[in-house]
Amino acid sequence: MNLLNKKGVVIRNIPRSAPDIIARFAAAGVATTHEAFNRQGLMDARIRPIQQSVSVAGNAVTVLVTPGDNWMFHVAVEQCHPGDVLVVAPSSLCTDGFFGDLLATSLMAHGVNTLIADVGVRDTQTLREMGFTVWSRAINAQGTVKETLGSVNVPVICGGQLVTPGDIIVADDDGVVVIPHCAAELVLEKASARIKNEEVKRQRLAQGETGLDIYNMREKLRQKGLCYYDNPEDVE
Repeated sequence: MNLLNKKGVVIRNIPRSAPDIIARFAAAGVATTHEAFNRQGLMDARIRPIQQSVSVAGNAVTVLVTPGDNWMFHVAVEQCHPGDVLVVAPSSLCTDGFFGDLLATSLMAHGVNTLIADVGVRDTQTLREMGFTVWSRAINAQGTVKETLGSVNVPVICGGQLVTPGDIIVADDDGVVVIPHCAAELVLEKASARIKNEEVKRQRLAQGETGLDIYNMREKLRQKGLCYYDNPEDVE
């Protein structure tokens, strides 16, 4: 059955990647992970952090909400495992303040410290003070109700990306990227190789070499017609 955005469903069992894999993704960060995944999986740039200098990763627990209704957040809490990332998407665009410090307190009691929300959030100063990390589409004091069913742990579209329960979420100051659970080890292998390669280049750049030579750019620039002149009057 196609469960994408289906309402009235709670799936209890989802795949999860091991903690060591999650930790390595958090260390790699969004940009490196995105490149290692062939530049796929990056959420809309409007999904932004409310804090800075934090890099996280975790298994996705997904939540589908109805516009203006945060009922399913409460349903989702008991489906979370420590270290999970709650990923929330509305069935249609809504930037009301679905989430605040009370829900964060409930999630933290179950070992969850991160929310990715394609909706609005509020109580942001308190959330930062609590150490609860959030990436959201908006900050909005407008409250919500608890009347209409959504779902927990069905596939959703969040920030323009398909998120399936158990996918790996990586988030930092650069944004949020989604890695399918089945691709985690391959992407992590490519990310590790990229980190090693970049460290070599970083050392060469620090020693004064330029990107022109490290990346062998000179001939291609010449072929494109780039010309050097000693003085302005020499330009034809």
